Amino acid sequence: MTPATGMAIVLVSGGMDSCVCLAEAARGHEVAALHINYGQRTQARELRAFGELCDHYRVARRLVADISYLKQIGGSSLVDSSMAVETGLPQAGQGVPSTYVPFRNAHILSVGVSWAEVMGAGSLWIGAVEEDGSGYPDCRREFYDRFEAAANAGTKPGTVLRIVTPLISLDKGAIVRRGVELGAPLHLTWSCYTDEDLACGRCESCRLRLRGFERAGLVDPLPYRG
Repeated sequence: MTPATGMAIVLVSGGMDSCVCLAEAARGHEVAALHINYGQRTQARELRAFGELCDHYRVARRLVADISYLKQIGGSSLVDSSMAVETGLPQAGQGVPSTYVPFRNAHILSVGVSWAEVMGAGSLWIGAVEEDGSGYPDCRREFYDRFEAAANAGTKPGTVLRIVTPLISLDKGAIVRRGVELGAPLHLTWSCYTDEDLACGRCESCRLRLRGFERAGLVDPLPYRG
């Protein structure tokens, strides 16, 4: 269920999914945008995309939080340059890829819940995708349902917070189409896991994005290497 009114905290990574999520939230809510730096390879480029998306939607309330201890913890090729980032599209039954950052979304949501409690926001939005993603366990609807229950159990009396995942059951093609319908500035987003100047076109995130545009019958506005 999506709240109809009130303030919404939107998690904006700078990627395509978070852009469409922001576009959805901005339709009927006062939006505050949250971005997380966690030591990812393309941290600077993602932060730039966050700023440009916020500027586009005229989001005045912004929070950039640092949880770079996730890089110190390691265990993911997104934060450990000694590990190889998978190329190609994820395949069913291949297991969880190395790009999964252990329990990352719980850390991100926790920051969002804290800010929402202080701001009096009624909803926390995240552009998580289960249907056409990489098999990350913290992108499942079940995870968000349980986290919402924990958030409401662990905040002060009177707090009623919904975690909204408008894209959870969509594939990338449907996300692209929805973004176009909403007039979302997809050209300002960044999805590549490895490069910050030109998108590599090889990592799983790039390939999922490119497949989404292909399925939508559109051309990705981002330039790609090679």
